[in-house]
Amino acid sequence: MKLHPLPAFQDNYLWLLQDGPQALVVDPGDAPPVLEGLRSAAARLQVILVTHHHGDHTGGVRALHEATGAVVYGPAREDIPGPFVAVRDGDTVQALGLAWTVIEVPGHTAGHVAYYCPDVDGAPLLFCGDTLFSGGCGRLFEGTPAQMLASLDRLAALPATTRVCCAHEYTLSNLRFARAVEPANEKLIHYMSHCEDLRARHEPTLPSTIATERHVNPFLRTREPAVVRAAQAFNGADPGDEAAVFAAIRQWKNEFR
Repeated sequence: MKLHPLPAFQDNYLWLLQDGPQALVVDPGDAPPVLEGLRSAAARLQVILVTHHHGDHTGGVRALHEATGAVVYGPAREDIPGPFVAVRDGDTVQALGLAWTVIEVPGHTAGHVAYYCPDVDGAPLLFCGDTLFSGGCGRLFEGTPAQMLASLDRLAALPATTRVCCAHEYTLSNLRFARAVEPANEKLIHYMSHCEDLRARHEPTLPSTIATERHVNPFLRTREPAVVRAAQAFNGADPGDEAAVFAAIRQWKNEFR
C-alpha cells in the first residue's frame, strides 16, 4: 500500500491510498489533484470516502465519480454530492480488500464520520477529516463541546500506533497554541521542533499517530491537571466540568493569535 497526501487549496490534504492498480481517495475537495495523482500512480479510483459536507472536502466528488465510476461513501446525516452510499456509526466499508469501520464523530459538523482500518500494511490507519488535527481539533460549527469531547475520546481510545490522516496542514499553528496551554510539556517541545524541521523541508507533518496526539494535543489532554489549570486561568472554567474545560480551551484556540 502507498499513502499519498495530495496537497490542495492552501492547506488541504486529499489522501490517496493505493494498492497496486487500485486506489481510494478521502475528502476530494478538488478533482484535478486527484486525477493527476492517479495518473502518476498508474491507478484506477475504486472508492471515494467523504467525512463531512464542507466544500473543501466534497467539491471534487461529482467530477471524480463521473470520470472514474468510483463508489462514493459519505455520512448519512449530511448532504453529500450524489449518488452516494450513506454510512452510519459501526458500518463497514469494503475498499482495496480492506474493511473500514465508520465512526461517527459529531462536533465539527453534525454528522461527521471517520474511517478506521485496524491493519493497513501492519498498522492501523485513520482518516478523520476535520475532527482531529495534529495538535488540535476542528472548530465546532454544528456540534457542542460535549459532543466534540466524546468524539475525540473515541479517537483517542484507538490503538497508539494508529496513523492519523488529518485533512489539513495546521500542525505548526496548532502546536504554537498547545505550547501556550502547556509550556512545560517536553514531548510537545520536541514534537514541535520535529515538525518545524519537516516543514522547512517542505514535507508534510502528517500522518501523526494517536500516541503522539495523546502526548501533545491539548484537546486530547483536557483532563490533565496542567490543561485544566490553563482553562481555569483563561475563563474560570469549572475544573469539575469536563465539557466546560474543553469548551474553554476551544474558545481560547478560536481567539489565539
